[in-house]
Amino acid sequence: MDTFFASPEPQICRQLSEASRGRGPRIVRPSAAADPVQDFARSAAAGLASPPRRLESRFLYDAQGSILFDQITAQPEYYLTRTEASILAANAARIRALTGPTNIMELGAGSAAKTDNLLRAWLERSKAVCYFPVDVSLTALLGACKSISARFPAARVIAVNSEYAEAFPLLSQLSPVLVTFLGSSIGNFSRLEMTSFCLALAASMRPGDFLLLGLDLVKRSSVLEAAYNDRAGVTERFTRNIFARMNRELGSAIDLESIEHSARYQAELEQIEIDACFTKRQAFLLQPPGRAITIAEGESVRTEISRKFRLEQVIPELNRCGFGTEQVFSDERRWFALLLLRRLPRYSGQSGRS
Repeated sequence: MDTFFASPEPQICRQLSEASRGRGPRIVRPSAAADPVQDFARSAAAGLASPPRRLESRFLYDAQGSILFDQITAQPEYYLTRTEASILAANAARIRALTGPTNIMELGAGSAAKTDNLLRAWLERSKAVCYFPVDVSLTALLGACKSISARFPAARVIAVNSEYAEAFPLLSQLSPVLVTFLGSSIGNFSRLEMTSFCLALAASMRPGDFLLLGLDLVKRSSVLEAAYNDRAGVTERFTRNIFARMNRELGSAIDLESIEHSARYQAELEQIEIDACFTKRQAFLLQPPGRAITIAEGESVRTEISRKFRLEQVIPELNRCGFGTEQVFSDERRWFALLLLRRLPRYSGQSGRS
């Protein structure tokens, strides 16, 4: 499988054109992207030294983290993946009818398991489809390229190994395009981060292009907390893995057995908050950048949030960011929703208003 390195923005578009002329799955990687170890080191040093202590959730998804997350989605308590997949299975043909023929770009594709429903619906109406999975995990992308190409030989697969925003310059080149952002991954952003993300995405898309957005909806706290505290302990291993990654990549020598996973629903903020709680004092060195960190017994490090949504609130917010709602798809329990959105015309990409 060929890998193309590209930088800066105009070059990544040019490299995409070169990749599209080849055969078989290809991977585009921006060469200007930060060294992943140095990027992790700088972020970890800054986050662990600041009050409150935190780590960016994007660093949860190294090769081992991606494997663990796939295992999380199969746990009986984790309803999100199964529910969203069932909505996609029931409505993929309808989504294709509404969008017409488009390219498909999937943000945070991971193993791309849920994309089968969309690719099948596209290929039922067309002889071919171009699919562009985007993910920070090269391991996940390699697996996705192989499995999608095996199941759908008529699908042209060009993967983008990058952060979300680094792939945005490609969107105007891919139009007409359906961008998918599934799994309620947008819930990992704070409200301000979500607004910035949606504004940047809308500014990169052309009027009439589509966004398929997965949203986990507000529900009973017992259901929510069970989803992030599975009995098998996979989510706990997932939380600990970011510290195992520090040990592997940054030489931090953290005692993983003294870290406990905590996931609690904060009703006033309508979000799950996931913390790593230290049961004993630990002092360690991050190499690089040579930063000494001391975490006291009883202290916590925030590793992730997962916001839950109310449609009557989020749809107007998305509209202000430049997206109109074409249709809302949900399950019988109204636990999860897929929003098919269209990039509005006459949108500046600055004020969030059309």
